[in-house]
Amino acid sequence: MSQSILLSTPHIGDLELEFVKEAFDTNWIAPVGPQIDAFEQEFCQVTGAGDAAAVSSGTAALHLALRLVGVELGDEVFCSTLTFIASANPIVYQGAKPVFIDSDRTSWNMNPDLLQEALEKRARIGKLPKAVIVVHLFGQSADIDPILQACNQYDIPLIEDAAEALGATYKGRYVGTCGRIGIYSFNGNKIITTSGGGMLVSDDSKLVAKARFLSTQARDRFPYYQHSEIGYNYRLSSIASAIGRGQLRVLPQRIASRRRNFMIYTSALGNLPGIEFMPEANYGQATRWLTCLTINPQAFGADREQVRLALAAQQIESRPVWKPLHLQPVFAECESIGGAVAEDLFTNGLCLPSSSNLTDEDLQQVINGIIGVYNSKNRQVMNVSEYKN
Repeated sequence: MSQSILLSTPHIGDLELEFVKEAFDTNWIAPVGPQIDAFEQEFCQVTGAGDAAAVSSGTAALHLALRLVGVELGDEVFCSTLTFIASANPIVYQGAKPVFIDSDRTSWNMNPDLLQEALEKRARIGKLPKAVIVVHLFGQSADIDPILQACNQYDIPLIEDAAEALGATYKGRYVGTCGRIGIYSFNGNKIITTSGGGMLVSDDSKLVAKARFLSTQARDRFPYYQHSEIGYNYRLSSIASAIGRGQLRVLPQRIASRRRNFMIYTSALGNLPGIEFMPEANYGQATRWLTCLTINPQAFGADREQVRLALAAQQIESRPVWKPLHLQPVFAECESIGGAVAEDLFTNGLCLPSSSNLTDEDLQQVINGIIGVYNSKNRQVMNVSEYKN
């Protein structure tokens, strides 16, 4: 049996082991010490962020971000709808309510015009959201300038969920560093990984210091354990930080590999009827963390699910794009502003295997699988037509 081709796997090199060994040799393995300090500093050097706090997951980082900007019980938070549920769950952790914003076609990310219109309407009735969470989807930046302008107009903090987009740029700047707070994920499927982990960044060092405080159970500065606030066990371990330091050094190569995957896919499949790849907005460079496309079933001869199942039969993992959060049963009572674009992308969208360690043979197998579906479906149509004649 041939080996499965998975959607997005970790890609570990030699440097990671060197830093992990250093952590063991110096006995710094807890969520404190030189490895975590160095990871935070080096992350800032790479991204241009002012300050950073390494935490246990991207979700933890987002939860802290909402706490830092003052989201409380009964508040509303605007959030992209086309994203993983972890972008919205921390809103509920705070007792607040998400309001979902539809995507645009240019980037598949939050539609700035819809956000502006929604904020104008809310301002007129005196019901502005406490924060806005914009998600940079599948390795591509949202159109930050108009989104940030709309937020600044009403003094609403913008939180950037860059969990999927470390290394993506917006007008020459790394995403995650443009709003009040940015968050990243180092989950096992991300472009770099610490096995599990996240980072919170901000140019406001006081916010980051408060994040570190809250992430270590909010322990007050006393020789004994005293707590004046409720905190969390969210700090990243030194071992995970050591892995992150090694991974961070090969980020440019990982981005280059993923973009190469995309180029190979588009070259081989881009001319097939009904296939359209996720566009790259002209204001930045995407990492192509995942290569995504849409399939028009009328033009292609098969729908997204038929293609996915055909690939799965060949041990190739592909996945529908995120189901919009406004369609999730758990958020059935939440307001959605627009939604048709995100729904269409979900109905027709498919994510292809995109690991940075895919071989040319792996890529060719995926390509052959998709072309095979197209050929078989269109031959069937032709044969039926010939029979009728």
